[in-house]
Amino acid sequence: MASNTMSASEEKDKTLEGPVLSTVADVLPVPATTAPVTNPGEHDTANSLREEPTLSHSLAMEDHGEKGFVQIPRDEEVADLGWNEKKENIPAPLVGGLSNEDLWLLIRRFNKQMYHLREVPYSVPGDLDLNVSDEEEFSPDKLRATIERFYMTVVIGLLAVVKHVARLRSWRETRRTSYFCAAYFAAWLFDFITPLIAITLITSIVYPRSRGVLFPPAPVSLVDAKSGGVQKPKAGVLGSHESATGAPENHKGETVEQEAANFFNGFTAVVVTSATGKHPQANPHPGKDNFPDDHVPDPTSLAVSAAEAKDVAAGGQRGSKHDKTKVPVENAIWSKMRPVMHGISDVSDTWERLANALSPTPPFLQNTYRIRIACLIIPLLFVSLFTTPYMFVKISSFGAGFGFFVIRVITPGLRWLNRQYPHWEKILEMRNTVLKGVPTNAQLTLTLLRIGEANKAPLPPAPLVRAPASDKPVEVTDAELRATGAEPSLNATEEELEAAMEHDPQTAHETADADIDAAKSGTHGGKAHKIIGAVKSAVKRTVKSAIASDAARAKAGSRPAKNRLGAVPPANAQLLTGPVDFKGRYNGKKGRVYITTKATIPAIGFSTDAKADIVADGEQEALHPSWSIAIGDIKELKKIGGYGWKAKLVVGWSLGREVNDGLEITDRLGNVRRITALPLRDELFNRLIAMGSQKWEAW
Repeated sequence: MASNTMSASEEKDKTLEGPVLSTVADVLPVPATTAPVTNPGEHDTANSLREEPTLSHSLAMEDHGEKGFVQIPRDEEVADLGWNEKKENIPAPLVGGLSNEDLWLLIRRFNKQMYHLREVPYSVPGDLDLNVSDEEEFSPDKLRATIERFYMTVVIGLLAVVKHVARLRSWRETRRTSYFCAAYFAAWLFDFITPLIAITLITSIVYPRSRGVLFPPAPVSLVDAKSGGVQKPKAGVLGSHESATGAPENHKGETVEQEAANFFNGFTAVVVTSATGKHPQANPHPGKDNFPDDHVPDPTSLAVSAAEAKDVAAGGQRGSKHDKTKVPVENAIWSKMRPVMHGISDVSDTWERLANALSPTPPFLQNTYRIRIACLIIPLLFVSLFTTPYMFVKISSFGAGFGFFVIRVITPGLRWLNRQYPHWEKILEMRNTVLKGVPTNAQLTLTLLRIGEANKAPLPPAPLVRAPASDKPVEVTDAELRATGAEPSLNATEEELEAAMEHDPQTAHETADADIDAAKSGTHGGKAHKIIGAVKSAVKRTVKSAIASDAARAKAGSRPAKNRLGAVPPANAQLLTGPVDFKGRYNGKKGRVYITTKATIPAIGFSTDAKADIVADGEQEALHPSWSIAIGDIKELKKIGGYGWKAKLVVGWSLGREVNDGLEITDRLGNVRRITALPLRDELFNRLIAMGSQKWEAW
């Protein structure tokens, strides 16, 4: 799994675990296949998971050396390894070489990232599916998810790098800084800086334990970015290891996810729209009968109106119709959002692949990727041994001039190449060469899900914990905080570390100065609270009335009303199901979605039969499905909203309840099945994409 800090210093040395190398070709940075360019129309499909159409499918079917409970062979149709159990009752580890907390972190973030997948019948780059389509759909909600992911991977990783640099420069860890300083100036004296950097990189890549010596770990929130010493975490307690604030969490990684959401909410303009969750998948029933969404005011218009009112109060022209720049500027911004979003996603993908190459997670190869990257640095090492600083400057200046003046001369040759071999540049992408076979976190998660399905033991979701995280400081071991040699961690005493980690409720509210306090504070008088309470009560009554009227409208034949039935469950509803059956509705009828693997052809179906009758009979044939689809015939899966995005906001604010969303399944004949009011929508989605032989592409 990719580390949030992009540092594997806390990882144990896995060089002796798992397969060492497969073939020489795997070590070389050459594409696994050139078919996407040389023969782009060639179909490459499979009929079952066992045909292993990609590396991910192949790894799922292997007999792994280090096994978890999921990887134990079994004969029953499907094993329930704790889908409705508490954390302490779930067997561990579920997957060999990975803790349950790390596994749930991957699945939780996968659920936020993936919601529209289509089957790809062609060869996939890097021999791994689940790549992002070049025609990826843009929506503000997807932009939000992309930026949050960027924060959780790149921003947190860069923050860790900044704090490592601060620790080195502070001289608080005297011995380590002295070694770095002596090595640098000795290399400078003998013109050996570039070889020294190359040797350090090769060592840290090939020998993971060296990372812990060169860059000993420390919780990010515990290190002061200016002094390099110990600081009180911004949350007032050290409740998590890898977050920027140190806030407490119930499951590993939750604090970073909350930080990412708050990081995104600081943006304005386009991001204001994104922060409200405006997304086509959250508006599943467009048209005249989109009640109650049509009667809810657009929250984004409030922000725009406030900005216009501010301009008028400052002496600007009244109304936006006099502003001739508004429409063209807005159009320019929105038209550029998709390539910007795609670029951010590519950066996050590359970051995750590099992290997974340096610290591979089983069942992926443990040494191959590291050796491949190190082999690319070895030529640089040899060249640097014979390159003087003067030669380096001359070569650099020549390259700059070539790129500035000569690159346009070879443009006709590039045009010919584009005509003869469309998309030839895709062969040279890092995911096809240097990082061939290295997964992103999403591809890693899909492989782990496929391992569960291959062994008839679907991975259980993270247990739901509704209680707030404890303010008690988290336990810190050598894996999270240690120093090089015999030096104390961060050159701080035990008393200083304990004082920094203990909970202080005032720290989280501290700001830089009085101006920020004044800007943050607002008036929350008693009258204002009463007015807001009265409005909320009125809206609550309206929403309940609208929900109740849907039943009558559904009986009258309204399809949108049928699709909304059950989207807002009762306050005391028991929503836990799975892994074989999932509560849901189809055309407004209450029933269950069933997945069967006992038959010759695995399939998914919907039935209105009562579960008690089915259990009493004990046979799958007792089901009377309204419809069924073979798992191998699924062509497209798309998550859809239970309510429109505006109504969803109002329901959450007034009733304080979760809205159950739905899932749209499209088969290869074009038939579409829309399941609504599906509490475990993400879990059903994950099972469907992991069971078959399809190669998926994210849209």
